[in-house]
Amino acid sequence: MKTAWRNIVLFVLSVLVAGCPSSKTTETLVLRCSNTFGEELAPRLFAEYKKEHPAVTFDAEFKATPYGIGALMAGRCDLAAASRPVTTNEQEMARQRNIEFKDYVIGSYSVAVIVNPANPVTNLTREQVRDIFAGVVQNWKDVGGPDAQVHLCVRDPISGTYLGFQEVAMEKKPYATGLKTFTSYADLVQAVAKDPGAIGYSSVELATKDGVKGVSIGGVAPTVASVNQGQYPYARVLRLYTDKATEAPAAREFAQFVQSSRGQQILDQMGYIPHP
Repeated sequence: MKTAWRNIVLFVLSVLVAGCPSSKTTETLVLRCSNTFGEELAPRLFAEYKKEHPAVTFDAEFKATPYGIGALMAGRCDLAAASRPVTTNEQEMARQRNIEFKDYVIGSYSVAVIVNPANPVTNLTREQVRDIFAGVVQNWKDVGGPDAQVHLCVRDPISGTYLGFQEVAMEKKPYATGLKTFTSYADLVQAVAKDPGAIGYSSVELATKDGVKGVSIGGVAPTVASVNQGQYPYARVLRLYTDKATEAPAAREFAQFVQSSRGQQILDQMGYIPHP
């Protein structure tokens, strides 16, 4: 009898609780992202977005663009962040699944190669940059500079930029040994400014600072204009993709936030190029 009564009480309580609206509902936004978007930019955007949307939580994994696109087509995420457009093959796979990608262009990731102003080198080919950072070229005289050893300065291996530069500029070849690593662009720029033999990379904006100079790649200077015009080779347009038919309101609102003036300001502060 006691057991039966207890069960009745528990049932009534469960009904009452279910009927009472929660004072604070949470919504989880699932993102599967490229490393370029996820390593440094995404956490800053998430934190800023939550200031106005405290009930939203983010479930994010940063692996690679194909991983994000695949997860979106499989219905395992709300948003895929990509550092390239979807391929023809991905578009065909999506069509077969009755998926139509909705594309939010949010800005560009770009990397400027920098040297000390005392270095007479002002232009390098893509092959020369690749060989310098891979350790094939170790003396500046081999690329039109002085007879002096090349000193490599790069970001630390755990940063998204370390991998990003390896992909956009080095054909994914391994970095040379004996290089110096830095936890921020600011520290890297400062090191190049102090060393006439140094070469490194930074954001396009930092490449204009006193003490360093940006090197043209194949005759194209690292500028906001050359990135936005699609001329500068070390740049990738960043996109957020959703499935147009099943797009969650929260996914749309977050994408629009990233495209808003506040979101674009964050991209600029983080060394990315805002969407023109």
